[in-house]
Amino acid sequence: MPLGELYDPGRGYLVNDTCVVEADVAVRKVIDYWSHDSKKETGYVGLKNQGATCYMNSLLQTLYHIPYFRKAVYHMPTTENDIPSGSIPLALQSLFYKLQYSDTSVATKELTKSFGWDTYDSFMQHDVQELNRVLCEKLEDKMKGTVVEGTIQQLFEGHHMNYIECINVDYKSTRKESFYDLQLDVKGCRDVYASFDKYVEVERLEGDNKYHAEQHGLQDARKGVLFIDFPPVLQLQLKRFEYDFMRDTMVKINDRYEFPLQLDLDRENGKYLSPEADRSVRNLYTLHSVLVHSGGVHGGHYYAYIRPTLSDQWFKFDDERVTKEDIKRALEEQYGGEEELPQTNPGFNNSPFKFTKYSNAYMLVYIRESDKEKIICNVDEKDIAEHLRIRLKKEQEEKEQKRKEKAEAHLYTIIKVARSEDLLEQIGKDVYFDLVDHDKVRSFRIQKQITFNLFKEEVAKEFGIPVQLQRFWLWAKRQNHTYRPNRPLTPQEEAQSVGQLREVSNKANNAELKLFLEAEIGQDLRPVPPPEKTKDDILLFFKLYDPSKEELRYVGRLFVKGSGKPLEILTKLNEIAGFAPDQEIELYEEIKFEPNVMCEHIDKRLTFRSSQLEDGDIVCYQKPPPMGSDEQCRYPDVPSFLEYMHNRQVVRFRSLEKSKEDEFCLELSKLHTYDDVAERVAHHLGLDDPSKIRLTSHNCYSQQPKPQPIKFRGVDHLSDMLVHYNQTSDILYYEVLDIPLPELQGLKTLKVAFHHATKDEVVIHTIRLPKQSTVGDVINDLKAKVELSHPSAELRLLEVFYHKIYKIFPHNEKIENINDQYWTLRAEEVPEEEKNLAPHDRLIHVYHFMKDTTQNQVQVQNFGEPFFLVIHEGETLTEVKMRIQKKLQVPDEEFSKWKFAFLSLGRPEYLQDSDIVSSRFQRRDVYGAWEQYLGLEHSDNAPKRSYAANQNRHTFEKPVKIYN
Repeated sequence: MPLGELYDPGRGYLVNDTCVVEADVAVRKVIDYWSHDSKKETGYVGLKNQGATCYMNSLLQTLYHIPYFRKAVYHMPTTENDIPSGSIPLALQSLFYKLQYSDTSVATKELTKSFGWDTYDSFMQHDVQELNRVLCEKLEDKMKGTVVEGTIQQLFEGHHMNYIECINVDYKSTRKESFYDLQLDVKGCRDVYASFDKYVEVERLEGDNKYHAEQHGLQDARKGVLFIDFPPVLQLQLKRFEYDFMRDTMVKINDRYEFPLQLDLDRENGKYLSPEADRSVRNLYTLHSVLVHSGGVHGGHYYAYIRPTLSDQWFKFDDERVTKEDIKRALEEQYGGEEELPQTNPGFNNSPFKFTKYSNAYMLVYIRESDKEKIICNVDEKDIAEHLRIRLKKEQEEKEQKRKEKAEAHLYTIIKVARSEDLLEQIGKDVYFDLVDHDKVRSFRIQKQITFNLFKEEVAKEFGIPVQLQRFWLWAKRQNHTYRPNRPLTPQEEAQSVGQLREVSNKANNAELKLFLEAEIGQDLRPVPPPEKTKDDILLFFKLYDPSKEELRYVGRLFVKGSGKPLEILTKLNEIAGFAPDQEIELYEEIKFEPNVMCEHIDKRLTFRSSQLEDGDIVCYQKPPPMGSDEQCRYPDVPSFLEYMHNRQVVRFRSLEKSKEDEFCLELSKLHTYDDVAERVAHHLGLDDPSKIRLTSHNCYSQQPKPQPIKFRGVDHLSDMLVHYNQTSDILYYEVLDIPLPELQGLKTLKVAFHHATKDEVVIHTIRLPKQSTVGDVINDLKAKVELSHPSAELRLLEVFYHKIYKIFPHNEKIENINDQYWTLRAEEVPEEEKNLAPHDRLIHVYHFMKDTTQNQVQVQNFGEPFFLVIHEGETLTEVKMRIQKKLQVPDEEFSKWKFAFLSLGRPEYLQDSDIVSSRFQRRDVYGAWEQYLGLEHSDNAPKRSYAANQNRHTFEKPVKIYN
């Protein structure tokens, strides 16, 4: 946001000189991430992030996995009296030791403390290249006078020669310089070789830029750089970040930039090498590490892809997590650039056709093939000082002692007591599978040392059930991941302490003890004693299903004889359900529900034991589904209903135009196909053609629609639409298209603002053409839609951004390369005077601007519609002003207040009426918006409007009409 807007009282951002900034922070548990055992899966461990230290972690992992460097760090002299937080060598030794021998991720706090950083520094992202240089300089200094002196130079130092060579006289100036890393241009370079070509590119010093050679005066010369030698470990910093003079800010370059697995710097007869270079050294390198930045210029995330042994196996080091990766992920997917995606919302200028990859490589580490054996050396315990091994072993013992003390400090345990009331309340509402949600039952916080019998007195007070009428059952987690009451507590167990009972009976869940209280209050409000239980008795829980209502509810529990048969309890079950005594019913056993539902029919003629029923099992029963009835039930039996409930998904649908508001909800199945979902949405909206529905998934992290919509039949099931990484959403966004989606996906959609030559209006047209079409095709399509000033008028297509013209599109340019999300596409007639330029005429850019003086320095702020103007040879500003006033139709009184200036790189140079305008513009061709233009300085009198609705509306713009 321009600061001028922030300080503008009319915008309402500042109240009482205060601006309130709010941040919504969503914290979600990512189970898969934390359950991943990096050491077990990869043999390596990660580094913990202190807040914003991922940039440092990626660098430290890269340095650690250069074994020669690690060995040198281990051999730096430290003593047992040193403190890691006050000694960089000891802190780094400690860190590397733990990375080598620890089973879990390693903290970096000691190292950052040794840097002198406080907590604030740990939450600030620093420049990786700067950190790399500072750290290496510190280590280089600490290594002086030791057995590892010179290691940093031996590994990372190379040399190049800067030269200036005169063309017409025999004179050459050279200067040798060392480097620890090389900064390579990304912008304008397709790969590393192109960057090296640019690095050694020869610059000619001539004209006003001649070189002053000693004893020879000003001379034409060649200036350049050549390399004398490259280091064994070559660190390449890719210039992904640069200063944008136009926007006066740093920007990130996300352009595609390729880098090879094998880098040959002797290519083309050693074109990068100076005459002094040793040609016997083979400069062939293999890629060791790729450091990646994911995000924008103001922040993001850092991680590294590394080949520790230079084998074919790559590993991704992402803070605490280390994973195996393939070469495509490590190389090709880190090139950056753009991915082509279909436009999100035809008719609205809010979705890109190309999706920029914000994750890309910013640093590469190569190791010279001839030095590979030396660099990738063996590092073991004998390289580590004894005092360091003793210190770290002692630290581990202290850590274990603290963990033990922490465990002993928990004097309480949680007991969760479920009752029949909980089952009645939850089943059929919150719970359909199993019996109860233990998080919603009564919890007791009890001292571990008290006896269970004392706890029963606490229960008596809470539920009004006398101690002698209470019988508790232990819940057990079965192998199929269901929770069921398993067995009643014995008198001996009830005599134990709570802590003993928890440890003995619930080892699978030490955090809490889960119990089922069998005793309950009867209909007469008196406690009901539990029935006697023999070895042959089985406790079963019963659910009743009504197919017509699609309703499942809990109806009670019964003790049955294992040797008995279901036939013997049918009358009782009918009585519980309120059915006639002789009503035929079907029985099913609910066995499990994850990952799939398992619900089997029970043979009423077999004994309960023959049907493998045991304590805690669940029996669901129902009337038989009606046969041949006109009223067909969607889910006629218990298995089909449970299958439906397992896959049921209520989806909140939002219009893509109003992405914050739920518009309607549909109850769907996760197994629904793409066509099923589209049909249900179309039916809800009253739309005949489901193929005109386009859906977009939800980003769980940004709480926004994903940038690209779901392609037609691009996913198999609804469940695929709702997944974002390892998060599941219940939100989908929809659009109603004016043409079927399959047809639209084959087209490129552009929104073009047509500026009429004589009428005071702008019409926005939506152009849809095959992706291989050209700009000429767009212009032909426009000609058929717009009103021209005369039949033979020529049209041109311009790229406008921030009220400046950046490009005139050639007619043969493919439209699939045009992105109209961020740039405004403007079509206009080519004026007759521009078609017949005289030899000395100039075609220049003319922009409106005003000076923003709200800051300490004056800044130029452009607004309004930019345009081209032909300037004739010898024409004064007075003459030019007359033509501009006529073109813009500005009243005399208003126009008299305007100032005119020549601007170059944003700096205004004001013109007088008698100045010859053409003399300021030395080139005849159309200048880029970043070079020179004629500026019209005046106030922007347009009413302040909402940016979203009027982002391109300013004074001297034509009113916009949308006809599509």
